[in-house]
Amino acid sequence: MIKRFILAAAALGAAALLALPLAQTAQAAPREAAPTAFDPVAHKRVVEVSEQLRCLVCQNQSIAESNAELAVDLRNQVIEQVKAGKTNQEIVDYMVDRYGDFVLYKPPFKLSTAILWLGPLCLFLIGIGAFYINLRRRKRLVAESVKPLTAQEKAMADDLLSGRKE
Repeated sequence: MIKRFILAAAALGAAALLALPLAQTAQAAPREAAPTAFDPVAHKRVVEVSEQLRCLVCQNQSIAESNAELAVDLRNQVIEQVKAGKTNQEIVDYMVDRYGDFVLYKPPFKLSTAILWLGPLCLFLIGIGAFYINLRRRKRLVAESVKPLTAQEKAMADDLLSGRKE
């Protein structure tokens, strides 16, 4: 009887030890940003600022759209700063100071971001230039490969076109 009790207690203890990490992970899971129902105007500001900021994990979503853990943290920071009375520009400046221009969906045009703005145009112009050079090269090769017909070839062509056979 005591042996069964010890075995049952050991099994229960092992199950508890296995369940402990799961319970801790549930507590450490990212929480959704608290709703900004504190004020409709403040909620609108939070959404406006959040839509200007890129999720650094997803990179193709704003922090307003993303459910990534970092996006939730950034939204919470925006909410706290709105509650603290900061302006939209002050909040955006804080995020840029902390994460760089990459956090903005529309980074400003300056030397460090020039490649973002001019890169596509340069690639387009390079593509057009390569296409033009390729066309000129092909035209030249075709012109070089075309030779005038000999008298015998002309006679054969005339015969074929007129329907006569040799």
